[in-house]
Amino acid sequence: MSPAKREEIYRKLAAAMPDPKSELEFTTPFELLVAVVLSAQATDKSVNLATRKLYPVANTPEKIAKLGVEGLEEYIRTIGLYRGKAKNVIRLSEILLDEHGGKVPTTREALEALPGVGRKTANVVLNVAFDELTIAVDTHVFRVANRTGLAPGKDPLEVELGLMKVTPKKYLHNAHHYLILHGRYTCVAKKPLCWKCPIFDPCEFKEKKKFAAMGPEAAKPAPKTALKKKMATTEARPSPRPSPKGEGAKTRPSPRGEGVKTRPSPGGAGVKRKK
Repeated sequence: MSPAKREEIYRKLAAAMPDPKSELEFTTPFELLVAVVLSAQATDKSVNLATRKLYPVANTPEKIAKLGVEGLEEYIRTIGLYRGKAKNVIRLSEILLDEHGGKVPTTREALEALPGVGRKTANVVLNVAFDELTIAVDTHVFRVANRTGLAPGKDPLEVELGLMKVTPKKYLHNAHHYLILHGRYTCVAKKPLCWKCPIFDPCEFKEKKKFAAMGPEAAKPAPKTALKKKMATTEARPSPRPSPKGEGAKTRPSPRGEGVKTRPSPGGAGVKRKK
């Protein structure tokens, strides 16, 4: 991809998202750190639902540590892998108290030394909490970088290094937000919404025209087609077989008061059956 196309991609994403922000809810670097650790293989929405109950009770390393693993689990059990995450959050809180004066460190090395904190989490904290020029590569950023041709790579680290190299400096601070939000809401995994994509023109996705044709206009006839199909299926369904002359078999009371069935004759009259 040419530098001009990359510039155009970022310019259009910036115009579409003039003030991009993390969708995780937090007020301090520690709250952000915990939220990002909890968000691994979970949605931001599920994390926010849990932290809205947790943070009013415990939102500092000291208070979190006092909860203990089982106490913390009660607040985050709705999040996937909550048991392992509870252990990591308790342990990292204790390390912050013992080694960092209860504060979140501002270096990658110190962050990545904390339990449950990898390169992606460290990049998010450095970028969002401390305004460092980093790009966190999650599944959305990885997909957008490869699909659009912006910075193809076989793994998250290769994509991250590629993005850091080709992203114009004026867009570098918000690049992570542009790409993750674009991947989350427009350039989705199975059926990308190319018909409303703000970077449709510079994007190098080979199937973009195919998915663009699946927009609202192309989908409008679908309900009508589905109705015709349903009607055709109904019409093709066989109807119940009528009895001769449309009459059912008649019965007559037996001496014991029970009905005895009669066999219809060719003429339509019932023939009595001897008991």
